Amino acid sequence: MSSKIPIVRKNTSRKVPDHDFMKYWRVVRYWARVKYEITTAELDMILFLYSEQFFNKSQFKEYEELMSWDRNRFYRLIKADWIHVWRKKDKAEATLYELTYKAKKMVESVYKKLNREKFSETYVNNPLFRHDASYQDKVYRNFMKGINKEIQDIKKKGTF
Repeated sequence: MSSKIPIVRKNTSRKVPDHDFMKYWRVVRYWARVKYEITTAELDMILFLYSEQFFNKSQFKEYEELMSWDRNRFYRLIKADWIHVWRKKDKAEATLYELTYKAKKMVESVYKKLNREKFSETYVNNPLFRHDASYQDKVYRNFMKGINKEIQDIKKKGTF
Protein backbone atom coordinates (compact mmCIF):
# COMPACT_ATOMS: atom_id res chain seq x y z
CA MET A 1 0.00 0.00 0.00
CA SER A 2 1.68 3.15 -1.14
CA SER A 3 0.43 6.51 -0.02
CA LYS A 4 1.10 9.56 -2.10
CA ILE A 5 2.88 12.34 -0.34
CA PRO A 6 1.88 15.75 -1.64
CA ILE A 7 4.69 17.72 -3.15
CA VAL A 8 5.17 21.08 -1.50
CA ARG A 9 6.89 23.60 -3.72
CA LYS A 10 8.56 26.75 -2.63
CA ASN A 11 7.50 29.58 -4.80
CA THR A 12 10.45 31.91 -4.60
CA SER A 13 9.83 33.85 -7.75
CA ARG A 14 7.01 36.33 -7.59
CA LYS A 15 5.55 38.29 -10.43
CA VAL A 16 5.73 42.01 -9.78
CA PRO A 17 2.40 43.63 -10.62
CA ASP A 18 2.37 45.79 -13.72
CA HIS A 19 0.23 48.38 -11.98
CA ASP A 20 0.03 49.23 -8.32
CA PHE A 21 -0.98 52.88 -8.35
CA MET A 22 -4.17 52.09 -6.40
CA LYS A 23 -2.08 50.72 -3.53
CA TYR A 24 -2.35 53.99 -1.62
CA TRP A 25 -5.81 55.02 -2.84
CA ARG A 26 -7.18 55.20 0.70
CA VAL A 27 -4.42 57.60 1.77
CA VAL A 28 -4.74 59.73 -1.37
CA ARG A 29 -8.53 59.85 -1.00
CA TYR A 30 -8.26 60.92 2.64
CA TRP A 31 -5.68 63.58 1.73
CA ALA A 32 -7.91 64.93 -1.09
CA ARG A 33 -10.98 65.02 1.14
CA VAL A 34 -9.16 67.02 3.82
CA LYS A 35 -7.16 69.28 1.49
CA TYR A 36 -10.10 70.20 -0.75
CA GLU A 37 -12.80 69.98 1.94
CA ILE A 38 -15.07 67.64 0.00
CA THR A 39 -16.94 64.46 0.82
CA THR A 40 -16.08 61.05 -0.57
CA ALA A 41 -19.22 61.11 -2.74
CA GLU A 42 -18.30 64.54 -4.13
CA LEU A 43 -14.78 63.31 -4.90
CA ASP A 44 -16.19 60.22 -6.63
CA MET A 45 -18.53 62.38 -8.70
CA ILE A 46 -15.76 64.77 -9.74
CA LEU A 47 -13.53 61.85 -10.71
CA PHE A 48 -16.34 60.43 -12.83
CA LEU A 49 -17.09 63.75 -14.51
CA TYR A 50 -13.41 64.48 -15.22
CA SER A 51 -13.45 62.54 -18.49
CA GLU A 52 -16.99 63.55 -19.45
CA GLN A 53 -16.01 67.07 -20.62
CA PHE A 54 -19.59 68.40 -20.88
CA PHE A 55 -22.61 66.89 -19.18
CA ASN A 56 -26.19 67.72 -18.41
CA LYS A 57 -28.03 67.35 -15.14
CA SER A 58 -29.57 64.03 -16.25
CA GLN A 59 -26.12 62.51 -16.77
CA PHE A 60 -25.08 63.80 -13.34
CA LYS A 61 -28.18 62.27 -11.74
CA GLU A 62 -27.63 58.95 -13.52
CA TYR A 63 -24.22 58.46 -11.89
CA GLU A 64 -25.45 59.92 -8.63
CA GLU A 65 -27.88 57.01 -8.29
CA LEU A 66 -24.89 54.90 -7.21
CA MET A 67 -24.32 57.16 -4.20
CA SER A 68 -26.13 57.85 -1.00
CA TRP A 69 -29.10 60.11 -1.52
CA ASP A 70 -28.28 63.81 -1.29
CA ARG A 71 -30.76 66.25 -2.79
CA ASN A 72 -28.34 69.17 -2.75
CA ARG A 73 -25.13 67.56 -4.04
CA PHE A 74 -25.39 69.06 -7.55
CA TYR A 75 -26.08 72.59 -6.28
CA ARG A 76 -23.44 72.32 -3.57
CA LEU A 77 -20.82 71.41 -6.20
CA ILE A 78 -21.86 74.43 -8.25
CA LYS A 79 -21.82 76.74 -5.22
CA ALA A 80 -18.39 75.45 -4.15
CA ASP A 81 -17.08 76.12 -7.69
CA TRP A 82 -16.42 72.50 -8.66
CA ILE A 83 -18.96 72.61 -11.51
CA HIS A 84 -20.12 75.53 -13.64
CA VAL A 85 -22.50 76.20 -16.52
CA TRP A 86 -20.85 75.84 -19.90
CA ARG A 87 -23.95 76.53 -21.99
CA LYS A 88 -27.30 77.81 -20.77
CA LYS A 89 -30.53 76.14 -21.83
CA ASP A 90 -31.66 77.20 -25.29
CA LYS A 91 -35.04 76.06 -26.66
CA ALA A 92 -34.38 72.39 -27.54
CA GLU A 93 -30.91 72.15 -25.96
CA ALA A 94 -30.38 71.34 -22.31
CA THR A 95 -28.03 73.29 -20.07
CA LEU A 96 -24.53 71.86 -20.26
CA TYR A 97 -22.07 71.87 -17.40
CA GLU A 98 -18.38 71.17 -17.04
CA LEU A 99 -15.87 70.84 -14.25
CA THR A 100 -14.15 74.06 -13.28
CA TYR A 101 -10.43 74.68 -13.52
CA LYS A 102 -10.27 74.12 -9.74
CA ALA A 103 -11.86 70.66 -10.10
CA LYS A 104 -9.62 69.65 -12.98
CA LYS A 105 -6.49 70.68 -11.06
CA MET A 106 -7.68 68.71 -8.02
CA VAL A 107 -8.16 65.56 -10.13
CA GLU A 108 -4.73 66.03 -11.73
CA SER A 109 -3.26 66.35 -8.25
CA VAL A 110 -4.97 63.10 -7.13
CA TYR A 111 -3.61 61.28 -10.19
CA LYS A 112 -0.11 62.60 -9.51
CA LYS A 113 -0.26 61.29 -5.95
CA LEU A 114 -1.43 57.89 -7.21
CA ASN A 115 1.50 57.90 -9.62
CA ARG A 116 3.98 58.43 -6.77
CA GLU A 117 4.33 62.16 -6.45
CA LYS A 118 5.45 62.95 -2.94
CA PHE A 119 3.07 64.47 -0.42
CA SER A 120 3.96 67.90 0.87
CA GLU A 121 5.04 67.79 4.49
CA THR A 122 4.29 71.44 5.25
CA TYR A 123 1.07 72.60 6.84
CA VAL A 124 0.74 75.34 4.20
CA ASN A 125 0.28 72.80 1.37
CA ASN A 126 -1.06 69.86 3.35
CA PRO A 127 -3.64 70.43 6.10
CA LEU A 128 -2.79 67.05 7.65
CA PHE A 129 0.47 68.60 8.86
CA ARG A 130 -1.20 71.35 10.91
CA HIS A 131 -0.14 71.57 14.54
CA ASP A 132 -3.76 71.11 15.64
CA ALA A 133 -4.42 68.07 13.43
CA SER A 134 -6.73 65.37 14.73
CA TYR A 135 -5.45 61.97 15.81
CA GLN A 136 -6.67 60.42 12.54
CA ASP A 137 -4.94 63.17 10.54
CA LYS A 138 -1.70 62.40 12.38
CA VAL A 139 -2.02 58.68 11.61
CA TYR A 140 -2.46 59.46 7.90
CA ARG A 141 0.36 62.02 7.87
CA ASN A 142 2.75 59.47 9.41
CA PHE A 143 1.75 57.04 6.68
CA MET A 144 2.35 59.77 4.09
CA LYS A 145 5.84 60.26 5.47
CA GLY A 146 6.42 56.54 4.94
CA ILE A 147 5.14 56.78 1.37
CA ASN A 148 7.45 59.75 0.74
CA LYS A 149 10.40 57.74 2.06
CA GLU A 150 9.45 54.79 -0.16
CA ILE A 151 9.27 57.11 -3.20
CA GLN A 152 12.64 58.61 -2.29
CA ASP A 153 14.22 55.15 -1.94
CA ILE A 154 12.77 54.02 -5.27
CA LYS A 155 14.16 57.13 -6.98
CA LYS A 156 17.59 56.55 -5.42
CA LYS A 157 17.63 52.99 -6.73
CA GLY A 158 16.60 54.21 -10.18
CA THR A 159 13.73 51.75 -10.51
CA PHE A 160 11.13 54.47 -10.83
